[in-house]
Amino acid sequence: MILHALTAIDFTDLHLNPVLLHVHLFGRDLFDIKWYSIAYIAGIVVGWMYLLRMLRAPGAPMAKRHVEDLVFYATLGIILGGRIGYVLFYDPKLFTTFGFFKLWEGGMSFHGGVIGTSLGIFWFTRRHKLSWLRVHDYVACCAPFGLFFGRLANFVNGELWGKPASDSLPWAMVFPNAGPMPRHPSQLYEAILEGVILFAILAFAFWRTKARYEPGKLVGLFLTGYGLARFTVEFFREPDAQFRGTIFDNGYLHMGQWLCVPMILGGLYLMWTAKNRRDRVTPIAGDESVA
Repeated sequence: MILHALTAIDFTDLHLNPVLLHVHLFGRDLFDIKWYSIAYIAGIVVGWMYLLRMLRAPGAPMAKRHVEDLVFYATLGIILGGRIGYVLFYDPKLFTTFGFFKLWEGGMSFHGGVIGTSLGIFWFTRRHKLSWLRVHDYVACCAPFGLFFGRLANFVNGELWGKPASDSLPWAMVFPNAGPMPRHPSQLYEAILEGVILFAILAFAFWRTKARYEPGKLVGLFLTGYGLARFTVEFFREPDAQFRGTIFDNGYLHMGQWLCVPMILGGLYLMWTAKNRRDRVTPIAGDESVA
């Protein structure tokens, strides 16, 4: 065990602190600003800016005047859906305690966030009489920013670590509270796959193909890409503590993998049927029709 620890990277040597800033006032500690909160804000802001850039391309499903409303409903969906999803899928007992509202203690589900965001977009597009599926396509292209920053925050927090790694893995790490064994930094695997690579695939499809004119193709590509990336990384990631010793441990599929199955199937369906939904697209701004 000691040999393993000596040959791996010690996480504490990176000197990462989950807290960005302690806020004091009148000699009292009021609250902490954590990197995890900054990750959410950064994902939303950078996604917002990228969305405005995409809307300048031909065939946009909405105008710039709609973006602020969309960001509001999407953010509400991310927070409520993410929290409710976490409690429902991972820790149901929080429904009966005040702990449900303690967002600062962590506990957000991406799968719940997807459902919440979709409901928020549905409400937004219904109010503004826009195409629900085409707006989804554009939002899906922005989602990898939040995934990237979120996984980096998980890494800074030293949480959601991976399974024990082999001696030959040069980037294996010993995480605090995870024992002396070197482990896979699965948070970084997810940041690369779900953030960098998935963004590159969606950006190529948006800017270099006609995918944005086939409603559902981009959101289907996102769902499939994320589902496959998360499903794969879960083989290198420790199951959540509350599932140890259950069917979601001991060599079986994790909860996160089971939740990815409907995402992958739904994404494949949306991509397969996208051409059937293709039609001439008139931009909301009133420009000439494009196809």
